[in-house]
Amino acid sequence: MEVTLRIKRYNPDQDVKPAFKEYKVEVEGTDRVLDALNQIKWYQDGTLTYRRSCAHGVCGSDAMRINGRNRLACKILMQELGKKVTLEPLIGFTVVKDLVVDMDKFFDSYKSVKPYLIADDPVGVGERRQSPEQREAFEDTTKCILCAACTTACPVTWTSDEFVGPAAIVNAHRFIFDSRDQAAGERLRILNTRSGVWRCRTIFNCTDACPRGIEVTRAIEQVKRALLFEQA
Repeated sequence: MEVTLRIKRYNPDQDVKPAFKEYKVEVEGTDRVLDALNQIKWYQDGTLTYRRSCAHGVCGSDAMRINGRNRLACKILMQELGKKVTLEPLIGFTVVKDLVVDMDKFFDSYKSVKPYLIADDPVGVGERRQSPEQREAFEDTTKCILCAACTTACPVTWTSDEFVGPAAIVNAHRFIFDSRDQAAGERLRILNTRSGVWRCRTIFNCTDACPRGIEVTRAIEQVKRALLFEQA
């Protein structure tokens, strides 16, 4: 079938402001948006710029706005979208070119919550073991692929450069509730600020936007409860 991709183009080196450009491509219903973009890039307009890598919904590289919603281009099928599809860069970030945005601030927020295991006790013989119940406490948030879909779907991030954002909180949750980790209190103190977890307004946009199905809002509320329990 023939579809029209309406893509928001912007090259800061030569454009005054962004503008939409339309491309017609032949696709199968089971082709992904990424396949259609590749057709344009390879056969129509080599200047079109977007991120891509694994093409299997694991790396998070190709997050963008597809018909007004944050999605991964490698996961959405053309048959889900109709014959006219609008593609835009994630909002709230500076556009580097076309569908590519500057992710530096996003990763700065991610790094600020110490997203790694901190355990100073000697391991001893064997591994640091966990029960299935202990693992279940943070299983959901291990699925984050740092695509930023949740963070740029959050209205708070559209108006505040200070808010740490849903993705950072999700990755803090992953270690706060890990029974092997010894820095939960430190991470909770990092998030117990005006720009931390309390800035969340529980709108659920982040949960809807997550391509991995993480219950982002639920994880944020669990961190809030952990803070209240720590202060009690």
